[in-house]
Amino acid sequence: MEKSFEIIIHGRGGQGAKTSAELIAQAATGEGKFVQAFPEFGPERSGAPVRTFARISADPIRTREPIVDPDCVLVLDDTLLETIDVTKNLTDEEFLIVNTKQDKKDVKSRLNFSGRLICLDASGIAMDIIGENRPNTVILGKFIFATETIRLESLSKAFKEKYLEKIGQEKTRQNVEAIEQAYDSHH
Repeated sequence: MEKSFEIIIHGRGGQGAKTSAELIAQAATGEGKFVQAFPEFGPERSGAPVRTFARISADPIRTREPIVDPDCVLVLDDTLLETIDVTKNLTDEEFLIVNTKQDKKDVKSRLNFSGRLICLDASGIAMDIIGENRPNTVILGKFIFATETIRLESLSKAFKEKYLEKIGQEKTRQNVEAIEQAYDSHH
């Protein structure tokens, strides 16, 4: 049985960590993969640290265990780096993707992390293209580029299906463009 690919998303309440996990799940489902996406149970107060989880597998996923040994960690808010061990159980081959303007070397040394770190100003990309600080969807572009677990087209399709009715054509187009820019950006 193929091991599932496991993702932890760290954010703050209101930053859309749950949405990120749902979009990953919807995109993977669209590719015929098996998925789970679930928040850590606890109060989601605005600004409070929250975690969500996603699993992607070619095979049915039987476990209901929380994810403790992720293959990739996404951090939506770099202030969480001060208080949460976001590198816990990440090996040198696995990815840590952080929404930050900080220098990669600084982040690496501060976290004492020798693995595959990607620093991306997802908030900046979101502000430039969408006009709103929505790093949660933007960072998924870099996640797809780094891990190749799902296709960019699948995420774009999932985003359109989930949001076109809610936010309209122009905002949807801007979000997809921001995701694509994150995918293409050099880190």
